[in-house]
Amino acid sequence: MRDRARWMVVALVIVGLPLAACSRTSGDESGGEEPPATVQHIEGSDQARVILSADAAERLGIQTSSVRRAGGQDDRERWVIPYAAVLYDPRGKTWTYTSPEPLVFVRRAIRVMRIQGNLAFLSSGPPPGTLVVTIGASELLGSEYTVGEE
Repeated sequence: MRDRARWMVVALVIVGLPLAACSRTSGDESGGEEPPATVQHIEGSDQARVILSADAAERLGIQTSSVRRAGGQDDRERWVIPYAAVLYDPRGKTWTYTSPEPLVFVRRAIRVMRIQGNLAFLSSGPPPGTLVVTIGASELLGSEYTVGEE
């Protein structure tokens, strides 16, 4: 009977070890590790800068593409971005996240004139050559507004 009890304890420890490894700790408890995302207010504006750790950017699969000049079908259409880079807020206003430097992202208002296939033709927004986020933008928005924080 005593052997059976010992085996039960050993089995419980073996089963419990992997579960303990799944527990979450905050950055303060884990020895000061870098947080996955930091939000900094941009002085003199109502905008914020979202700064990701390299690990967070990799986990989110962040991808970017450059703003390009439009092909000239309409004089009001100046720039083109992938439609995947367009975000809509609850009021229908359109935004995109730019990446002014590695791992730094800033939400920027845009005006979409039309959507054609997977392209958004803009009349206002970031200038050609600016990097915009095509994958991971909704997660950046959640980080900016702390959606899902415990």
